[in-house]
Amino acid sequence: MRRRVATLATCNLNQWAMDFDGNLRRIIESIERARAAGATYRVGPELEVPGYGCEDHFLELDTVEHSWEALTEILRGGHTKGLLCDVGMPVVHRGVLYNCRVFMLDGRILLIRPKLHLANDGNYREPRYFSTWKHKGVLEDHLLPPDVRTITGQTMCPFGDGALRLSDALLAAETCEELFTPQAPHISLALAGVEIISNGSGSHHQLRKLDTRLDLINSATAKAGGVYLYANQQGCDGGRLYYDGCACVAVNGQLVAQGSQFSLSDVEVVTAVVDLDEVVSYRVAISSLREQASAIAAPALVEVPFELCTGKPGREAQVSLPMEPRYHLPEEEIALGPAAWLWDYLRRCGAAGFLLPLSGGADSSATAAIVGSMCQLVVKAVAAGDALVLADARRIGKYGDAETVTDPQELASRLFTTVYMGSANSSKETRDRSALLASQVGSYHMDVSIDSIVASLLTLFTTVTGKMPRFRADGGSPPENLALQNIQARLRMVLAFLLAQLSPWARGRSGWLLVLGSANVDEALRGYLTKYDCSAADINPIGGISKAGPRRLAALQPARRPCPSTSACLSAWFLTAKPAGCCCTLRSQGDLKRFLRWGATHLGYAALASVEAAPPTAELEPIREGTAPQTDEVDMGMTYDDLGVYGRLRKMARCGPVKTFFRFYAINRHKATVLTPSYHAESYSPDDNRFDHRQFLYNVVWTWQFRRIDELAVAALGSTGGAPPAAAAAAGKSDGGGPIPEASSLFEDDSTQVVIRCLTARAVQKVLLSLQEVDGWAARWLNTFCATHPPLDGDKFISELMLEAPAALVDPYSGQTHMVNPTQLASGVLAVRKELAGHVAKQLPGAVQAGSVGVLRRHLEEHTYVSGNAGNDAPRTSYRNNRRQQRTGSKWQEAAN
Repeated sequence: MRRRVATLATCNLNQWAMDFDGNLRRIIESIERARAAGATYRVGPELEVPGYGCEDHFLELDTVEHSWEALTEILRGGHTKGLLCDVGMPVVHRGVLYNCRVFMLDGRILLIRPKLHLANDGNYREPRYFSTWKHKGVLEDHLLPPDVRTITGQTMCPFGDGALRLSDALLAAETCEELFTPQAPHISLALAGVEIISNGSGSHHQLRKLDTRLDLINSATAKAGGVYLYANQQGCDGGRLYYDGCACVAVNGQLVAQGSQFSLSDVEVVTAVVDLDEVVSYRVAISSLREQASAIAAPALVEVPFELCTGKPGREAQVSLPMEPRYHLPEEEIALGPAAWLWDYLRRCGAAGFLLPLSGGADSSATAAIVGSMCQLVVKAVAAGDALVLADARRIGKYGDAETVTDPQELASRLFTTVYMGSANSSKETRDRSALLASQVGSYHMDVSIDSIVASLLTLFTTVTGKMPRFRADGGSPPENLALQNIQARLRMVLAFLLAQLSPWARGRSGWLLVLGSANVDEALRGYLTKYDCSAADINPIGGISKAGPRRLAALQPARRPCPSTSACLSAWFLTAKPAGCCCTLRSQGDLKRFLRWGATHLGYAALASVEAAPPTAELEPIREGTAPQTDEVDMGMTYDDLGVYGRLRKMARCGPVKTFFRFYAINRHKATVLTPSYHAESYSPDDNRFDHRQFLYNVVWTWQFRRIDELAVAALGSTGGAPPAAAAAAGKSDGGGPIPEASSLFEDDSTQVVIRCLTARAVQKVLLSLQEVDGWAARWLNTFCATHPPLDGDKFISELMLEAPAALVDPYSGQTHMVNPTQLASGVLAVRKELAGHVAKQLPGAVQAGSVGVLRRHLEEHTYVSGNAGNDAPRTSYRNNRRQQRTGSKWQEAAN
């Protein structure tokens, strides 16, 4: 029996938006490579003719016209002779612009298939340019342009939602987003008997995204059988995105061919030999599939007298076998994706290399390592025989005719300049780390001092104002301290651009350098950067990558799929309580930190290990005896772990404002409008220009939102005695053995607020007593706070305490920093206040119900309440007497008594 065995081809193409000459050349090369491999069908990426990233250029009819001109060259050149070609381009039909697949064979156009579902989230804005085809199963006549008519001899061709009925197979296409949609076209096509379904895609890289894509590709054929070909762009096509290729072929739910995810090659063709009869066998064996298929209507068909299957005997033995998908670790993705993006940007923009302000910290060191990885990729591609990469390397690196591109460090010395811009506040450790890493990467390194420039600017300021600002460590005010730090940061940016323009000239070379930024996604989100400092650069390879270890969700089985309750799980995990029924586990991600550890070994840059171990610091403040060194997390008032969780709650879980974080976010939101164009890698990027569209002028106190948060917190803690709401729902009772009433429900309306204030003051006293035994630093901070925010203000005091930012207290003797979390303190006060309300209700029901505030105050003074032991609340040493033994001395405590 003759088996229907066909060789099919898909590809990765490094297209460049609006580069019609280059794009056409790469399309033709992929077609001819597919032909050489014996393929009878070739599918290419989405919108491969003009390039996917044309954006508003799609609205110019010139773009559509030039796309037809390029397609005409493919037809005229005989490239479709005996090879069914599937190409992506924009087409105007009946006055509407569509994102289309164009099928060609033997110099004729067989079908133009418009996209049915457009991508319109994240980085995608397809409905801004295109419309969806809304006539399911309908084909219309499309009038071809005059030049195409001349070449093909056709006046019209079919346009719409249809499939090709070849002599020995049914073949149809879907485009990119249609793979991800709930009602994906491939399901109905497979049920209708289509054996081969292709997908020309324009899918960009994002950390850990490939597994989702491959899962969908495999499941596309696992449910209903079939052959699925996936094509994609690969490279930087002119913007923030890197398209990560990975063209592949799946058959009946199993991967049989997979291309590279990160490559410097412009063209990569992936072929597979498939047995179409195996598709039929797979489908007829599934009863439910047969039943559904028997009820579905046939698609609109275009008859094509062409055989995909060669008919050569013995081809069954050549059928491609299933393979395991190839995934990169996140650390490898960081090493490879941004590196390939940088190479594309460099070779296409005309620069002579990169300049990086290298501080010896984690962010700039990670950026340097990525450039080093780029140089390693270039040398590997040259060794593999990639002539185009070799030509680009020789041109950019200015190699002589007799010189070879064989050493990554030597290549880095030609196109990568690093500079350490030290000041009086810089440490020897960061200077040494910077120099050591530069030597390991191979960059041309400079070490300069900016102190003279800073002094000159301060002299000018003093001349103008008659004032000399001082650092906080020298008695200066917060505005002075911040301004002195910003001067250093902004001068480094000015110096970086000066060196980028003139250092090649100073070294006797031609050209100019691109300035690299190195602000990570979490700092951009928090606004922890100086506007127009070294974060202001030409491009930033790590601007979409998180710095340190957000607790992140990762499914246990299968290993790489997210929990369906992402929003609830993120919120619960942030509170360190695993939600009931959650299928997730926590996995420390810390992408940049993990990359540094990985790069120390796998990239050969051992200095990265010491960089990763050092605490992040801006080194903008002077170090004085008795003061702790400046650190980023203390400056920010939150940890990088917290920032990662906040970012995911804000963007991925679509949560509203989170107190403290959103206050800083709102204050600094304006900085996101001028962020350096950054490599997109993270799903919560704050990129203002494309990915994350929000206002930049906020009411930073979020009055309504924060008030509702306070009310919900009071209600939640009040109804459970301080336990999480989920625990209260499960238990149904309080620790005291019965429901605990709200404080306001114990008294008449006219005395409610007075009682709540008394209860709040007493609760704060109890919390202070407890803190003095376990955390003297938190007790000292709370005591100071109460001096200006009287607890007798009741709910107002609780709200103000919750609004306070985390505080960093420095031990003047040891230099150790102690963090205080006011939100946790407020939660503790609320829990104690609720406990007090319950016990008061049991001890003095008559007086309480009568609203006797005086009785309540005397009762509070004479009793110390123990949680869960209300029956043993006999009078003990009065609080006032016990109070004399404490060394707190705050006036507000006297007032509470």
